[in-house]
Amino acid sequence: MSNRVSLKDIAQKVGVSTALVSYVLNGLEKEKRVGEKVVIQIREAARELNYQPNQIARSLRRGSTKTIGLIVFDISNPFSAQITRVIEDEAVKNGFTVIFGSSDENKQKSEALIDTFLYRQVDGFIIAPVEGTENQIAGLIKKGIPVVLIDRYFLQLNVSHVILDNFKATFDATIHLIQQGYKQIKMVAWLTSSTHMQERVRGYKEAMRINDLQAEINVIEVPLSILKLETEAFIEMKLQEMSHMDALLFATNSLTLAGMYCINKLGLKVPQKLGIIGFDGSEAFDFFYAPLSYVEQPLNEIGTKAASVLIGLINGDKEIVQHVVQPVLNIRNSS
Repeated sequence: MSNRVSLKDIAQKVGVSTALVSYVLNGLEKEKRVGEKVVIQIREAARELNYQPNQIARSLRRGSTKTIGLIVFDISNPFSAQITRVIEDEAVKNGFTVIFGSSDENKQKSEALIDTFLYRQVDGFIIAPVEGTENQIAGLIKKGIPVVLIDRYFLQLNVSHVILDNFKATFDATIHLIQQGYKQIKMVAWLTSSTHMQERVRGYKEAMRINDLQAEINVIEVPLSILKLETEAFIEMKLQEMSHMDALLFATNSLTLAGMYCINKLGLKVPQKLGIIGFDGSEAFDFFYAPLSYVEQPLNEIGTKAASVLIGLINGDKEIVQHVVQPVLNIRNSS
């Protein structure tokens, strides 16, 4: 295996000092008043020798790796995949690279990812936090590491976040169903104390309450710990138990997809016998025989804002930014 090309090798090839090569390859040629001819020679020599800079050493010198650590709950989920892409695009525009991982809603895995990214010396974090990880996030804040939370947040932590107005999302969706004549509206949500899910449940309940439908309030709470096939079986069992139901509101994309499978299997007619509103978007929503109405999270706004806030913090901004994005209710055939 050939030895790594060094600045000294380039200097010897061109016939200049190692310091001069360093100035040019670090973009300091104008500041150090290096002649244009020498600059061209040094860069051509670096290309010919296939010089690869030592990124770790460079990062230590400038005190920055120009990397962002992104932790989402599941990169295979459309929400996570789309928002990762938006964040990555915005980061690249500003000269940053994004490294990411999935927590799988697991506290221990989240902690391991944070430790790994810290070892990689990321400049800051964008995190969709897992339930019970307040201390993990607080530890980053205590160390002075820039952090922005997305999708979820913790009331007790004074940290920047970019989130959906979760209450309004389900409130508006429930009001729409009521206005369409549905009364026996049930909600399918994850069983968790996470603030975003609690707010979605609260929005549904409040819309039912102000329309004198308290007696019809029913939230099917699906345990986070169960696997995909078990989720479908759990929802199917609950739907079979409900004789009085004319509409369903789903709290997440994954629950919507599981619910659609069950509705098809049980032969429930949409929207004649059952109105449906899903959450987030999916191609599956489009290809369902009654294209689904759904609550849309403006992912471009969430991802772009989260990235810009974090980059600002990395560059020295001190202000805590807590930005709330407004949902969009897309009405289609299923409601």
